[in-house]
Amino acid sequence: IAMSGNTFGKLFKITTFGESHGTAMGCILDGCPPQIELTKEDIQHDLDRRKPGQSDVTTQRKEDDAVEILSGVFEGKTLGTPIGMIIYNKDQQSKDYSNIKDVFRPNHADITYHAKYGHRDYRGGGRASARETANWVAAGAIAKKILAKEGISVHGFVSEIGEVKADSINHKDINNKYFFCDESKLPDLDLMFKELIEEGNSVGAKLGVIVEKCPVGLGDPVFEKLDANLAKAIMTINAVKSVSIGNAEDLLSLKGSEARDEITASGFSSNNSGGILGGISNGDDINLSFIIKPTSSIKTKGKSVNKDGEEVNIEVSGRHDPCVGIRAVPIAEAMVSLVLADHLLINRAQCAEIKQELPFSE
Repeated sequence: IAMSGNTFGKLFKITTFGESHGTAMGCILDGCPPQIELTKEDIQHDLDRRKPGQSDVTTQRKEDDAVEILSGVFEGKTLGTPIGMIIYNKDQQSKDYSNIKDVFRPNHADITYHAKYGHRDYRGGGRASARETANWVAAGAIAKKILAKEGISVHGFVSEIGEVKADSINHKDINNKYFFCDESKLPDLDLMFKELIEEGNSVGAKLGVIVEKCPVGLGDPVFEKLDANLAKAIMTINAVKSVSIGNAEDLLSLKGSEARDEITASGFSSNNSGGILGGISNGDDINLSFIIKPTSSIKTKGKSVNKDGEEVNIEVSGRHDPCVGIRAVPIAEAMVSLVLADHLLINRAQCAEIKQELPFSE
């Protein structure tokens, strides 16, 4: 069976379309419960956090990312029917990519798309562009509304950019342009980005997501583990190269007696597991982290080949992020929210008659 790879989710399901420099990006969301209060502004809030052109350290492409709801919502509430959304592209500068029409950018999807399909939209990377993620953020905003009704919150943040690492993170107080909560690092970041922009280079980043008030019981054994589906969702994000859930950094140095989350009458004494045991949520905070590689479209000259296999030098012009990780925060929140909303509905369908709780005293 041929798989197109443009649909995500089981019950709460999105199908997306559009290319970076095409007419529009769009999304069909199916399986959304009825009577969820929803306005265009609810969705626009998260799209505004993701959109390009908001600072000198992100791509200067100017897009409003203004979403239009085409169906599935009436009088401010969802109908339970498919929700259609569209975001028109307005600031495509396709001429910026004419010099790489027949050349493959190193460490980019150009060469694999060409090998697979034999025909690719080289303008901005087509479907391989992070512009596609606008669709996910729009759908994720609706997922957040469903989660909020259950008291579940999802918070993303950046913990490291290049060699600059936050000393402390308070994910509830993210209010600066780098999604860092550690204000003392901003001068170091400003200096680093000034040098990167002058050099025409890029760096990677480490990000995190924390889910609070997740109920017990989300996720299924074996092939539909909650952590497995969260990892897939995060790995779907452009340029992500690794995902970890829980206290993965210390697992090699800890003994089993230290790493296990011992259980008392009042709850778990630690949360090294990251809120998931056996693929099923245990009611504790879910925490995950992931690493995004440096942007591969950079002005620094490098070696590549053209479609005829001839060696060439390449330097990419156009508008690109020196650190794509900065704008990935709302994207990660969206993907986590989509997974949680899907699992919430699946769990409700299968286990609605079961009182899912742990044997802890209040």
